[in-house]
Amino acid sequence: MKRSTTVLLTALAPVSWGTTYAVTTEFLPPDRPLFTAVLRALPAGLVLLALARVLPRGIWWGKAAVLGALNIGAFFPLLFLSAYRLPGGMAAVVGSVGPLFVIGLSALLLGRRPATRSVLTAIVAAFGVSLVVLKAAGSLDALGVLAALGSTASMSVGTVLTQRWGRPDGVGPLALTGWQLTAGGLLIAPVAFLAEGAPPALDGAAVGGYVYLALANTAVAYWLWFRGIGRLTATQVTFLGPLSPLTAAVVGWAALDQTLTPVQLAGMVLAFGATVAGQLAPRGARRGATTVTAASFSSAEKEAHVVSMGATGPALRR
Repeated sequence: MKRSTTVLLTALAPVSWGTTYAVTTEFLPPDRPLFTAVLRALPAGLVLLALARVLPRGIWWGKAAVLGALNIGAFFPLLFLSAYRLPGGMAAVVGSVGPLFVIGLSALLLGRRPATRSVLTAIVAAFGVSLVVLKAAGSLDALGVLAALGSTASMSVGTVLTQRWGRPDGVGPLALTGWQLTAGGLLIAPVAFLAEGAPPALDGAAVGGYVYLALANTAVAYWLWFRGIGRLTATQVTFLGPLSPLTAAVVGWAALDQTLTPVQLAGMVLAFGATVAGQLAPRGARRGATTVTAASFSSAEKEAHVVSMGATGPALRR
């Protein structure tokens, strides 16, 4: 029951990220993805730092900066670039290969031999997401594809390193999340200013949208995500990722009058089934994963990415 609860709570993170497309298109100023990224990451990070009241020490200044750059600072801009240069949904399809990246990186960095079932499940998940979000398109932009692959690789490396490095003694997932969001936000801020100029004027709807993105969609969601990395294997966590484009498709259908075709519904069933199957690791694999996690996380409790690219249009994935 405790493990099932952890899976369900961690799943709330990609579900929340799946609402970002609707919030972005309906409430926020257009064409300001980097400004949006800064307002999502930096205020959320500062709020979590104020709540945790713990700063990195020693080598953890460097580790927090690396994790913040991978999970936030590099991930957001690369994802935004791919979203604007690729046809609708393609960046989400490229992002759906994240479980395959994590499986390979877990073998390399965590010493976990990839299971055939996990690889096949990851392929099914990617295929299911492609049926949901992919539409007919002409030639692909090479830079956009590279950016999409880069964003997926960045988040995958960050996920595995988060589990490999664990946390310092006495530091909970709240502080670890705050470190990463703050570092990532500080990294994006100068890029946003240089690329997009001064902040735009904001009305009440935009302010409300940014508050939602910063608090529920980022502070709470990323805390749940990194908490889950501390309690589950990196592969299990990344298999929850397809819930993000699936949620975006459902929200688009329910709130934005978008249609869902039979092919998309079939893809949703495949992707959701793969997500569930990704949590059902063999018993022996679960025992091995627990040993690695216990070694990585030194605290007794072991508590512990822009915008989900909308299923039907360019937007932020996490």
